[in-house]
Amino acid sequence: MNSQKLFRFSTITEYHRAAGLPNPAHPLISLVRMADIARPLANGSFSLIYDFYSISLKKVHHAKFKYGQQASDFDEGVLFFMSPGQVFGVELEKGVTHNRPEGWMMLVHPDFLWNTPLAKTIKQYDFFNYSVFEALYLSDKEEVMLEGIANNIEEEYHANIDRFSQNVMISLLELMLTYSERFYQRQFITRKITSHELLTRLEDYLANYFGSGALAKQGLPSVTNIAETLNISPGYLSGLLKSLTGQNTQQHLHNKLIELAKEKLSTTNLSISEIAYELGFEHLQSFSKLFKTKTKLSPKEFRHSFN
Repeated sequence: MNSQKLFRFSTITEYHRAAGLPNPAHPLISLVRMADIARPLANGSFSLIYDFYSISLKKVHHAKFKYGQQASDFDEGVLFFMSPGQVFGVELEKGVTHNRPEGWMMLVHPDFLWNTPLAKTIKQYDFFNYSVFEALYLSDKEEVMLEGIANNIEEEYHANIDRFSQNVMISLLELMLTYSERFYQRQFITRKITSHELLTRLEDYLANYFGSGALAKQGLPSVTNIAETLNISPGYLSGLLKSLTGQNTQQHLHNKLIELAKEKLSTTNLSISEIAYELGFEHLQSFSKLFKTKTKLSPKEFRHSFN
């Protein structure tokens, strides 16, 4: 039987009280410094669920963080993001009963975003759904920059609240997220070995899938299934591909499909209907429409160009 403790916090105030912190100066947004936490939530390993967003820069020695099924060491400062309702676990090494982390954590309740553009656009930041091992590794300069923005948000909610306060804090949050998105693009490029290993695994998977006859039986694999096979999150896969190839996962799949279609049209005597079937299309019209969108030619026109 799993006896691991699970803590769920509906409000930021609940979290503050559980961590031995004073009530937040603003009930819907708070900057928590890890060094200020008066007591650990539990000894040993435990899991957390927040009903609010968190953006965290944590340095924890002798501990692993789990997000989904993946675990990661966070000895160095890395930034990770959680959206409401996600499960986050902490696994302490044996013999470690109290492990005070370093860093900071920005907590933002969804109600704070109500009736602002960020309420919708925050869902466009895929990194809120990345796995823990896909966290953002910051340079010292990047770390200082983001902490400066977090400090500015804190100063704003500690000041006298007026009609500009929420807009200022929303703008600062958007700035933090925009910089994070930029830094992720940098990470996709600078962590080339990891990135290209992932692309190689993707290409191997697609080559095996396309060559196995699975297209005719099952159609294109879903982005979710591909990500699960590669042991990464769908958002991270699309973000990486977008950075390195300019295409998201779905576009990459369609381009691979069209390349295979071109090969069959130019090197076999199969009818266009037979080719469409082998590529997983139930209807010839759907195949023809996608092919023309990608090549500006119909399958028939493409084939005739080789005769």
